[in-house]
Amino acid sequence: DEQLDLDDGRWEDIHVVTGALKLFLRELPEPLVPFSHFDKFIAAIKIQDTSLRGNCIRDLVVSLPPAHHDTMKVLFRHLCRVVEHKEENRMSVQSVAIVFGPTLLRPASEEGNMAMHMVFQNQVVEHILNHYGYIF
Repeated sequence: DEQLDLDDGRWEDIHVVTGALKLFLRELPEPLVPFSHFDKFIAAIKIQDTSLRGNCIRDLVVSLPPAHHDTMKVLFRHLCRVVEHKEENRMSVQSVAIVFGPTLLRPASEEGNMAMHMVFQNQVVEHILNHYGYIF
């Protein structure tokens, strides 16, 4: 219900805006990739055959609940635009994946090897960014 004035000077710093977006996504009761899909995405990114991996990840994205799918489509379209300007903003696909991977895709509990999960979380986000047109 809070009304924000985006013309307010505090929103000029892109780090503030990005931080607010990450905080919003992190505080969702369920991440953009629902807990029920976490293990499926991790298994899919581990598939060695690139064609099979691509099909599997696309099918998983399509299988997301509509609100998750539609939000993911808009968010990743924007992140792809950020990557298009990597020469100016220094945000390559890998950088964006590192920043957003753990926020968008996380397990229901933090048990297990968090470092290993993070590698795969980042790879999933990187894959979706690299194949946005095919996935959406």
